[in-house]
Amino acid sequence: MNDKPWRSAAKAMSWRLMGTCDTIVISWLLSGKLNVALSIGVVELFTKMFLYYSHERVWDKIALGRKKSSTTDYQI
Repeated sequence: MNDKPWRSAAKAMSWRLMGTCDTIVISWLLSGKLNVALSIGVVELFTKMFLYYSHERVWDKIALGRKKSSTTDYQI
């Protein structure tokens, strides 16, 4: 079963929101400056979301590790 593109986009957004919060906290702890941490977080939010989405779409086309689905998923 292949995922639809909107599913990959939703996964990318939810993952990036979580990852961005992590990046902001780490950047703030290392720099001690909230404005620097927020700037880093905003930039990486968009770049990594694009990279994740692209990564998901490429992997959706690769059969490695997938089970072949049968034509009948259920029987009546």
